[in-house]
Amino acid sequence: MQIKTSRKSGFTLVEIMIVVAIIGLLAAIAIPNFVKARTTAQKNACINNLRQIDGAKEQWALENKKTSTDTPGDTDLYGTDKYIKTAPACPGNGAYTPGNMVTKPTCNIDGHTL
Repeated sequence: MQIKTSRKSGFTLVEIMIVVAIIGLLAAIAIPNFVKARTTAQKNACINNLRQIDGAKEQWALENKKTSTDTPGDTDLYGTDKYIKTAPACPGNGAYTPGNMVTKPTCNIDGHTL
């Protein structure tokens, strides 16, 4: 005669709670780092856009014999036959102001400066 024992395998509630707690702890550590990395990348991309705008301004001034008080317009810098094909957009949803030849281009978000 054979005795059958039924043994169910699985995880206990305590084991599942420990795993969930560990995942929550890892998420609490990782998410702020992801946010910081994203804002740093946006800032760097914005600064690179400002460098492009500054270079386009300098080229425009040289080719058109402009003085330091002249200010280029968007139609002077951006276009298929201009210095930059399309107007760059700030990844942080800021707005660019090219300014005159003496000033550097600016973005309206703090920290996004050339």
